[in-house]
Amino acid sequence: MSSQHLYCMGNPLLDISAEVTDDFLSKYGIQLNNAILAEEKHMPMFNEMEKDFSVSYIAGGATQNSARVCKWLAGDSAKVSYVGCVGDDEYGNTLAAQAQNDGVNVRYKRSSDTATGTCAVCVHSKERSLVASLGAAEKYTIDHLQTSETQALLNSATHVYIGGFFLTHSADSILEVCKNAAANNRVMCMNTSAPFLLEVPFFAEKFKEFWPYLDYVFGNESEAASVAKCFGWDTTDVKEIAKKAAAMPKENSKRVRYVVFTQGCDETVVAGSDGSLETFPVHAIPASAIVDTNGAGDSFVGGFLAALMAGKSHDVCAAAGAYCGGMIIQCSGCTLPKRAGDFTQKFL
Repeated sequence: MSSQHLYCMGNPLLDISAEVTDDFLSKYGIQLNNAILAEEKHMPMFNEMEKDFSVSYIAGGATQNSARVCKWLAGDSAKVSYVGCVGDDEYGNTLAAQAQNDGVNVRYKRSSDTATGTCAVCVHSKERSLVASLGAAEKYTIDHLQTSETQALLNSATHVYIGGFFLTHSADSILEVCKNAAANNRVMCMNTSAPFLLEVPFFAEKFKEFWPYLDYVFGNESEAASVAKCFGWDTTDVKEIAKKAAAMPKENSKRVRYVVFTQGCDETVVAGSDGSLETFPVHAIPASAIVDTNGAGDSFVGGFLAALMAGKSHDVCAAAGAYCGGMIIQCSGCTLPKRAGDFTQKFL
C-alpha cells in the first residue's frame, strides 16, 4: 500500500434519482445544472418523486462521490478516508456499506435524533439538478474532528479534499483542517461546489477565510463566474478568473496554488500562483451514450486527485479526471463499474 492518503470531509447523502418532467421542475422552481439546499417549499418533492416517478437510491454526496471515484481509479496505490455525519438509521448503514465496498475508509459521526440526509437528483433531457436535504449531514461538529481516531486519519494524510457544501454548517471544522494542512505541508484541496456558496454573503465570507490555505481549488464555469463576483472582479473570462483566483495571498508558501475550472466538454483550465496557465482538451462523449450528468464534476475531481497523488503532471491529472467524468455520465448516478484490465496505467 502506498503512503499516499487522501482525507475527505463532506456531506454524505443518499441520492434519490429520477427522470422528471418539465412541470415538476417548474412546480418547485428547479433549474437544470444547478445545486441548491432544500427549502420548506421543496420538502414535498421527495415523497412526490417516490410516488410519481421511477426512482433509484444511490450512495451520494459530492465529496463522497469524489472519494469513491478516487479510490476506484487509484486502487491499492492510495488510501482514501472520508468523514461526515449520518443518522443512526438504515440509510446511514447503506451509505457506509457502499463506501466501504468501494474501498473508502469511512468514519461517520452518527446522529441519534436526525435522519440521514438525502438529495433529490432531478434528471431531465440527460441534464441534472440537485436539491439537498442535509438532515444529519449538517449535524457534524468539530468535536468529532478532534477525537483521537479522526485526528489519526488527518495526521496520516498527504492530501486533503473538502467539498464547499460542508461550509454551510461546519466552517470551524474546515478552518481547523486548513490550518493543520498548512502547518504540515499537506496538499489542501477544496471545491467551490455551487454558485450560491460564493454569492450569499455569509457563505462567501467563509470561503474568503479559507482561500489563503488552499493549494487546489476545483470548480466549473458557472462557479468561476461566482468566484469573480465574490472577489469583485469585473470579468467573465474563465481563464482570467482562474489566474486571479490562483494569485490571491497564500498561507503555505511552499506550494503553488492551482485553480482548476472544468467547462463540460470544453477545455479544462488550470492556472497557478506561479503565473502558469494551462488548458487541456476534453473528448466529448456522444450524446447517445449519456445517461445523466449527475456526478460528472465529482468524478473529475476523484480522477484528478488519484493521478495527482501518483505524482503525475497536470495533463495526466486532467485526462484522468476527464476519463472518470466521461465514464460516470454513461451510468445512472455515481455508480462505479468493475475495474478491468490495465487501463489505469496511462493515468497512474
